[in-house]
Amino acid sequence: MLGTGMTLERSDFTTIVSSRSRRSSIPVGVMCQFALMPLSACIVGRALLLPYRDATGEHLGKHLFLGLVLVGCSPGGTASNLVTLIAGADVALSVLLTACSTVLASAVTPLLTKLIVGNAVPVSGMALCRACASVVLAPVTLGVMMNEYMPRLCKWVSRWTPFASVLLVSLICGGVVANNSAMMRIGSNTAAMSSGLISLPARILLSVILTHSLGFAGGYAVPKHAFGFSERTARTMSIETGMQNSALAVVLAKSMGANPLSYLPGALSATAHSCLGSGLAAYWRITDSRKWGKEENKNGICNSVVSAGE
Repeated sequence: MLGTGMTLERSDFTTIVSSRSRRSSIPVGVMCQFALMPLSACIVGRALLLPYRDATGEHLGKHLFLGLVLVGCSPGGTASNLVTLIAGADVALSVLLTACSTVLASAVTPLLTKLIVGNAVPVSGMALCRACASVVLAPVTLGVMMNEYMPRLCKWVSRWTPFASVLLVSLICGGVVANNSAMMRIGSNTAAMSSGLISLPARILLSVILTHSLGFAGGYAVPKHAFGFSERTARTMSIETGMQNSALAVVLAKSMGANPLSYLPGALSATAHSCLGSGLAAYWRITDSRKWGKEENKNGICNSVVSAGE
């Protein structure tokens, strides 16, 4: 979050307000981020995770459900900016949406999380607000101030922040999976009581993939068909909606003292949404190249016909 703040300037926020071309796309993008993904996490989590009980009857699903909801309510991640570039979409819009969702997350994430989990999981709203303030708001604000008053230092540090971010996310998510490996093995070898025949690891992975897939699909369909945005803008919003700051979901769960099982959806999400987003971007690039190839061939044939007629 500190690294994200160090890439932001005050002019970025004035651009959001002053740019006519962004006045409609920014609100719709933020709406998709904080409406479609939480809704997807709620539906998938209640269907696959919340009913889960282990062989002793302990209700473990509520902790997994909380973790998935935290993923769905988290802001967009900076990895979405790179995937947007690969997809040939609007990188500037992607950066603005990431910045907006990150700043809003300090207030919106705890509110949505508490609203969705309700009484299903005992969550302290105040503890979640404090966690968001310390993990999101404070680092981002500090980063923006550093970029304002120490731009040279931030420019130098920014060279290393992508590598540091990848390393830290890998350590956080890898540590979570390693610490819960025993529970994962037990869950894969025992049938869940009153929860069907899906093992615990498969249940979590399927839930994460479905949640992100619904986010990508809804993030494309709603702007494209409901609001009439261009293909390029719809692709950008799809990527921003489907790719979350999964590491933040893990850190928030830890900061609020949640059960370690609630860290797992966020840890698996970091890999899942990166693979899904990259695959979607590659698909779009391939379809675009084929479309351009057909147009070039068509233009070439037309030029040949014209030349022959002359």
